[in-house]
Amino acid sequence: MLMAPARAVSGAIRLPGDKSISHRYAMLGAIAEGTTRLQNYSTGRDCASTLACMRALGAEIKAGDDGSVEIKGRGPVLSHAGAALDCGNSGSTIRMLSGILAGQQFTSELTGDESLSRRPMARIIKPLTAMGATITAGEGDRPPLRITGRRLKALDYETPVASAQVKTCVLFAGLFADGETRVTEPVTTRDHGELALSAFGAEIKRNGKSTSIRGGQGLRAIEATVPGDISSAAFFVCAAALFPGSHLRVSGLLMNPTRARLLDVMIQLGAQISVESLEEHHGELVGTVKVAGGNLKGAAIAGAETAALIDEIPVLAAIAPYTSQGIEIRDARELRVKESDRIATIAANLRAMGAEVEEREDGLSIPGGQSLHGAMVDSHGDHRIAMAFAIAALRAQGETEIKGADAAAVSYPSFFSTLENIVQR
Repeated sequence: MLMAPARAVSGAIRLPGDKSISHRYAMLGAIAEGTTRLQNYSTGRDCASTLACMRALGAEIKAGDDGSVEIKGRGPVLSHAGAALDCGNSGSTIRMLSGILAGQQFTSELTGDESLSRRPMARIIKPLTAMGATITAGEGDRPPLRITGRRLKALDYETPVASAQVKTCVLFAGLFADGETRVTEPVTTRDHGELALSAFGAEIKRNGKSTSIRGGQGLRAIEATVPGDISSAAFFVCAAALFPGSHLRVSGLLMNPTRARLLDVMIQLGAQISVESLEEHHGELVGTVKVAGGNLKGAAIAGAETAALIDEIPVLAAIAPYTSQGIEIRDARELRVKESDRIATIAANLRAMGAEVEEREDGLSIPGGQSLHGAMVDSHGDHRIAMAFAIAALRAQGETEIKGADAAAVSYPSFFSTLENIVQR
């Protein structure tokens, strides 16, 4: 994929449904009573993997080309798949679905692609085993996973890493446990699991960094439109912010406070951002965001802010050289175990484009005031890296070739066509 420089980014877009919410709605719809009807379900491959897994476990699912999905729930008892469940590239699928399978009275095997097979699973194996499930894994506690479920016992669990996937996994398992399960996080992560459970009728208790759920609760089907994916919007917001004179409008966008920290950072950097038409749907805030470009300054991202921005850090790092003061990223060691080692990959690609960058074990320091040139960059099969460097290429001198650009389809198959529709050259 060749990317040419741009002079502005302007227009209006509406994005496919948020990945995090789509995963959770599909899983809960399959174990709810009644038929769940969703609009604007994510178009990404990861969320298609979740639908395929739930279908294999006995849920009747109809998916339309227009983003509509109809799920006839089975209630809490799923059926044995009869074959390995292929989670593709989706860490969300394998980790969160494991929580549900831990409470089923059969043995399941979960597999994935080469990238997923390198990702750590000890973080879910430990709590699910403590709840009573029997789990075996590949070398280094990596996939494939083999889960023998049973009636679980409640758990009071403190997560060692800030991970919404782990939190959701344990809460999902808590539905099948005797007693009340509680999850406490080191820092608060995105709360889509809690909001989705509430939307489907479960009673959830929240107290600071702790969330509790009582076992044995039944779920009821819902009808919902999935808000636009704010992590996908991040690429377009950053693109518009790079060019003074740009004007971009993103409608129907997820504005959940645990996910919208990106907008605060962009305002801090100097972008002009406004939000209008804010509404609440099934506990999730949805609105329209307007972005005007400007001269970007600098920022430091660390601690709880890093956890809140974990999916947006690649694109923030990719535009960091174009800011006047640079961007420093700390406490982001989790990026080492994503679809790629994102810290190493970002540093290598920025250097290929002529940038100065300091790579650290838990982050990056990227000075501002730099000029980049077109180069060959490598996504390493990572969708967020492919999209991030498409944005970096817009301000570079000369064309940039992105190796493995098709990885963008994991979360956003039409990313490049959407970007071309709003780029002005």
